[in-house]
Amino acid sequence: GKQQQCQAVQLHQPHRCNSSASRLTDYKRGKGGRSSFSGMVATVFGCSGFFGKYVVNRLGKMGCQVICPYRGDPYDVKELKLMGDLGQILFLPIHLEDEASLRKAMQYSNVVVNLIGKNNETRNFSFEDVNYLGAQRIARLAKESGVEKLLHFSSLNACPNPAGHVLPEGSEFLRTKFKGEMAVREEFPEAIVFRPADMFGQLDHFLTLYARPYRRVAGLGGVTYIPLYKKGRTTVKQPVFASDVGDGVVKALLDPGCMGKTFDIVGPHRYRLDHLITYIYQVLRYSPSNIRLTEFNRTLPFKLQMRLINFVRPVSPPYSLDRIEREFVTDTLTPGNPTLADLGVQLTPLEHRIHWEIKPYRLYNYYWASIGEFPSPTRRLWLIKIRT
Repeated sequence: GKQQQCQAVQLHQPHRCNSSASRLTDYKRGKGGRSSFSGMVATVFGCSGFFGKYVVNRLGKMGCQVICPYRGDPYDVKELKLMGDLGQILFLPIHLEDEASLRKAMQYSNVVVNLIGKNNETRNFSFEDVNYLGAQRIARLAKESGVEKLLHFSSLNACPNPAGHVLPEGSEFLRTKFKGEMAVREEFPEAIVFRPADMFGQLDHFLTLYARPYRRVAGLGGVTYIPLYKKGRTTVKQPVFASDVGDGVVKALLDPGCMGKTFDIVGPHRYRLDHLITYIYQVLRYSPSNIRLTEFNRTLPFKLQMRLINFVRPVSPPYSLDRIEREFVTDTLTPGNPTLADLGVQLTPLEHRIHWEIKPYRLYNYYWASIGEFPSPTRRLWLIKIRT
């Protein structure tokens, strides 16, 4: 009678509670792809950053509904709308210190990806506020909201006491990233942690940093000076292609065996920094005779240039002292930590992508060059890879 009718209505009503296992949104629909639904509702914090579009695109491609929280102007995230079918990409304004907005962003999600990080401090947010307290807050609220999987992005080389190169006390970014990683582990023990090296891709903060004029000093006679710690001879980098990292995110979220693990996210090859910088400028069509790698501590014009740029652009400078400090830290893997290769990702070498990624910064870009008119980058330089 009436009692059976009430029970039937209750069984078919969407449950709006913290337990994700009882939501109708968890049921898969369709045959796969952007126009289907995989059963995964993912909140991607930090989606407006460089790497955010790679993650949102991969999740949208597999049929996820993606919640894109943002702080600032909605025009900063409008391109993400195209990465999923109608109604699959949703936007929500948040503030990192407003717990109500954060909780609302992950209220109906069974997966949370935290990409939020800060390369430079501002008057509103310090490294501590974003990399540590913000990460801790998101992990705690995710656990309270019944989120099944949390994937947190830390940083390779993050440690409690980083060694100093340019800054005597070391990088505050790496220090707070380590604190944030430990806080996430405490609040959400089964979280997946990615510790990426420098990522390269479209509009990245690695290759384009060296390609832009801010990172070099022009000298007399067309000579270009690039200041590096010990001329780059003691620093080793292992950059990774951002698209490969996006593939790794999806594979880690779909693999139950990844819960609670920490991954070192690096590329297939290790490069000495001076070799890498020389190769970059040869790709940019600079003459090798006009490139000078100089000692950073002896290049006063660059230091003055850096302070002037940070004074004029305090909110979003192209680089800061802390960013320069991290530039000279050798990429070090933690023994025992799995990598992208363990997730089955086919890694892309930097030399296979660099010509495309920094093409907008190349000299004589609109000049129709004859075959062989510009010398090819010296193979000897980029083939000197340090074996792992």
